[in-house]
Amino acid sequence: MNAQRLGTIVRLELTQRTRSIAWYVLLGVFALLLVIVTALSFLAFGYVEEERGAAIYSTIVYITLLLVVLVSPTLSGNSINGDRDAATLAPVQVTLATTGEIIVGKFLAAWVTGLAFVLVSVPFLGLATLAGGADAATVAVSLIVLVVEVAVIAAIGVALSGILARPLFSVATTYLVVAALVVGTPIAFGLVGATMRTEQTNNYRSIDWSGYEDGEFPCMPGEEPSEDYPCIEDPTPACGEWESYTYDVVRFDRVWWILAANPFVILADATPTTYRSDGYPVDLFGQIKFGVRSAQQPPPDEITYDECSPGAQDEQPTPEEVIAQSTPSWFVGLALQLLLAAGLLWWAWSRTNTPARRLPPGTRIA
Repeated sequence: MNAQRLGTIVRLELTQRTRSIAWYVLLGVFALLLVIVTALSFLAFGYVEEERGAAIYSTIVYITLLLVVLVSPTLSGNSINGDRDAATLAPVQVTLATTGEIIVGKFLAAWVTGLAFVLVSVPFLGLATLAGGADAATVAVSLIVLVVEVAVIAAIGVALSGILARPLFSVATTYLVVAALVVGTPIAFGLVGATMRTEQTNNYRSIDWSGYEDGEFPCMPGEEPSEDYPCIEDPTPACGEWESYTYDVVRFDRVWWILAANPFVILADATPTTYRSDGYPVDLFGQIKFGVRSAQQPPPDEITYDECSPGAQDEQPTPEEVIAQSTPSWFVGLALQLLLAAGLLWWAWSRTNTPARRLPPGTRIA
């Protein structure tokens, strides 16, 4: 693969994409949306002084990824078949440029185009970082994952433009593939998980309120009566009988891996988490990671609650403890995405390679 020819293809692609005024209008709209999101984030998280920067930073990163997901398929989904329809692909194919160089060059151009949107978000990310609370490792890892996800989406779009003959169909298919990763994975997670159920027993015992007058209630262990809390000191409150009932609960712990290939989950799961003093995450990365890692935990077979002794109940683990005891999945999801992109690019190479033995009906040669 010749670097000079590759650079020429990338330069031609970028020149073709950026010579239109619509490209700059699109970047301007993107920047305007980020201005609105940043302003609303500062207003929404203004009450949190120490963690405000981390919360705003994660919000802007996720909005940037969302907008790239919405825009990138349009920019990359017709790069090969669009040139074929415009009769500009065949002149390039008869030069010394190989099929691999053409596809890789178009992929790199689509990647750089997507990174332009990330570049527009950098001032807003810097503003959020200066607001305080954003950890350096969180900033570095999240940006690296964001850049890689932009590459994956660009590769899918370019590959499908080489596989499918019609530009409109390839753009629509690119949107469908990206939507399957972004929206389809949580839908499949919820639907498939709802079909897997197991029984759970709930044991419950309540205080026997028949021994107290109206408005009276016993003091719980460690409580003392006061004017604001007029409980009755009763070392042995009357307790009712234990009650048990069984019901079905869903088993999301068996299907949590479906979410592994979701770009937003990969971004959250790979980014280091910063916690508050009570063990709760300070940003969206940690909150989404906690939700996904919680899905890995199997539901207990039995739950017990004793109203007569509420202090004896088992304490729930904090999000920090749940994340520490669970399994990261971002590298598996990222590997699946890279395999998907690489497989589609190889398929696009075989469809674009010349001389072609067979072409779809109506395909333009030159």
